[in-house]
Amino acid sequence: MSTQHPHARVPDRLLTDPEREARWRARFDAARVSVPDWALDAPDRNIYVSNASGVWEVYAWDRTADTHRRVTDRPNGTLHATVTPDGRWIWWFNDTDGDEFGAWVREPFTAALEGSGAGPAEGTDGNAAEGGESAATTVFPDLGNGYPAGLALGHQVIALGVSTDDGSSLYAHRDGTTTRFYSHEQDADVSALSRDERLLAIGHSEHGDSRHPAVRVLACADGSDFHTVAEKWDGEGKGLAALAFSPRRGDPRLLVQHERRGREELLIWDVESDTETEIELDLPGEVVGDWYLDAEALLIAHFHRGRSELYRYEPASGSLTSLDTPSGRIGGAGARPDGSVEYAWSDAAHPPLIRTREVDGTDQVLLTPPGERPPGSLPVSDVFVDGPGGRIHALVSRPDPAVAPDGPVPTVFNLHGGPHAADEDRFSAYRAVWLDAGFAVVEVNYRGSTGYGSAWRDSIEGRPGLTELEDVAAVYDRVVADGLADPDRCVVAGASWGGYLTLLALGTQPTRWAAGVAGVPVADYVAAYEDEMEPLRAFDRALFGGSPTDVPDVYERCSPLTYVDTVRAPVLVLAGDNDPRCPIRQIENYLDRLAARGLDYEFYRYDAGHGSLVTAETITQVATEVHFAMRRVGLA
Repeated sequence: MSTQHPHARVPDRLLTDPEREARWRARFDAARVSVPDWALDAPDRNIYVSNASGVWEVYAWDRTADTHRRVTDRPNGTLHATVTPDGRWIWWFNDTDGDEFGAWVREPFTAALEGSGAGPAEGTDGNAAEGGESAATTVFPDLGNGYPAGLALGHQVIALGVSTDDGSSLYAHRDGTTTRFYSHEQDADVSALSRDERLLAIGHSEHGDSRHPAVRVLACADGSDFHTVAEKWDGEGKGLAALAFSPRRGDPRLLVQHERRGREELLIWDVESDTETEIELDLPGEVVGDWYLDAEALLIAHFHRGRSELYRYEPASGSLTSLDTPSGRIGGAGARPDGSVEYAWSDAAHPPLIRTREVDGTDQVLLTPPGERPPGSLPVSDVFVDGPGGRIHALVSRPDPAVAPDGPVPTVFNLHGGPHAADEDRFSAYRAVWLDAGFAVVEVNYRGSTGYGSAWRDSIEGRPGLTELEDVAAVYDRVVADGLADPDRCVVAGASWGGYLTLLALGTQPTRWAAGVAGVPVADYVAAYEDEMEPLRAFDRALFGGSPTDVPDVYERCSPLTYVDTVRAPVLVLAGDNDPRCPIRQIENYLDRLAARGLDYEFYRYDAGHGSLVTAETITQVATEVHFAMRRVGLA
């Protein structure tokens, strides 16, 4: 269910060309699937998520029988799920209407597949437990609800984290007893459990900076004694993340991501001997990794300049071998017991596929969703611009000449969220609809983006929002000077942090923009801090240098509400009633100020959280956004 401001317009059709209209809708309607996750000791029992039903939900796949079945069926969808190592149980996170606040539930894997022989994401509804009873049951009802803060499932040990307004609590369950083994007002999470279930790694920010956490390893063989085995913190401004223990029983090696040399790299830490080996790779970008299941090699994902690729690395010999994945974006990958690698791949022109690369180098499609393949789109090109903080990387797409003539064209600056994320050479149905509508699309990996080194990511500290917009302005000037963008018809748009930057841009750069489209934004930062989920408060304290009480001038200087009286361009704001990240009250505060000024704005309000997992709702929102912008620049 959605409600709109009386002035909002939701078009029945976005484009006058029927072929282009059908094409953009088909990109969103087409079924997609994620890379499957499998049970460690029952690798033929898999789960994945798919939008095949029109809502993103969890599916189970028994490879032995080649049966697929939908596990969850909730109005606003389900994304977070895992399967126990023995393959008996599927766990999924049960929140309310997208508010991210809830509890873990579980149901039997076999019940989810009983009687189903359908193909990928085509089965009937699951949710029937063994014996035909209703399936999903809350795992630890006595813990109450909270925001998820990590989950590690073993045969004997279960560890999970819960975040509330009081901070973080971490629990372990063993031999029928549940113990809270950690509690702190600062952010913390469950990170990894060793294969023999003797060691548990957690991430914590007891030092007060959740953006640069430390790692602690605890003994957990005794259900009542969780003592520290080892601790690692690299100091201020240098985060550590525990990725995974070795999959070999009795092996205490932990794979850790670090940033000691100014970018995200890897090390292997033997936590019992407290010795470590930094992995130095001759690669220009940043890396993340996981183990092959024989523990003899690592699967490495390397990100550089908006593109990613896969490698196999053998610690004993130092050998690094490319898996020859095509240029584009790797959207998840995992190594199977036989050494094959399954991964998601796309680039800007080609929709995503789930592929498998065999040990002999053979590469083929693994999962084919039901229905027709979505239409492709146009490629992106790279632009590098000298900015006030260094060289800025942007991805630029120009509409087809049949849609837009030569010369400067209306241009949307689509600003990514995060802020610690990055725009990539990946397929985006959202980017594609703007191109079909006649806009050029510019995506800026501004300071604060990941993949360009720690200094680039952290340079927004103490001045968030304003720093990123300096980079957006530099790219704006470049694409105008190059003759791509029409300076009188430039639109700024984004969601989440990108929505925040959109509203801030409209107030601090009012002459640059013909319109703004802000999805689920931060609009009034002080009110947002008061209402948002505690993990984001911790993030904001680390980013701003404290709470609004500690550094009120920073929050005022960086809040869109401060500049609302200088906004000139019409703005569309979209917001979810149940959003714990960018809550609705602070958005209403901003819109009330616009209304008091009599400024031209539209408001689209919907009944979900921080975005929607329902395809039809997504299509409605996208049509509303693009049609709003088209009207403001003379394309409709």
